Amino acid sequence: MNDSTDARHEHKRELIIFTVAEQSFCMDIMQVREIRGWTTVTVLPHAPGYVLGVVNLRGAVVPIVDLAARLGLPPLKPEARHVILVTQIADQVVGFFVTAVSDILSVPPSSIQPMPDMSGAETSEYIEGLIVVEDTTISILNAAAAAPAIALSGTA
Repeated sequence: MNDSTDARHEHKRELIIFTVAEQSFCMDIMQVREIRGWTTVTVLPHAPGYVLGVVNLRGAVVPIVDLAARLGLPPLKPEARHVILVTQIADQVVGFFVTAVSDILSVPPSSIQPMPDMSGAETSEYIEGLIVVEDTTISILNAAAAAPAIALSGTA
């Protein structure tokens, strides 16, 4: 019986919960390198609309993605209270501009529900599943899918 209990604990996913506008999202905490307060970005000409620009992070140029705009929500207006989730996605460092970070959650895989079939293909591309915590539905962000153009442009 201890073996099955240990196995369940080993497979739990650690997720960081954040908000974009008024909606709750989360992502694997192992993808997050740091959480930074909002800082002014350098705008890039001809960048996609969801790319706010770039910031210098200890000598590395990091693209900043407005996650609201990327997910088809109204873009966020940068304010001092907003934060940037600096993530490591494969070999690419990408910052996601979000409203706030609220919690860290440990969930077993069995609590993750698939996206409903009625969702549009674009939505389901960026969301890998849903979890319900205290009557709140939280979307699990597929960070790699949310920033594909950034990764491609960084290699050109």
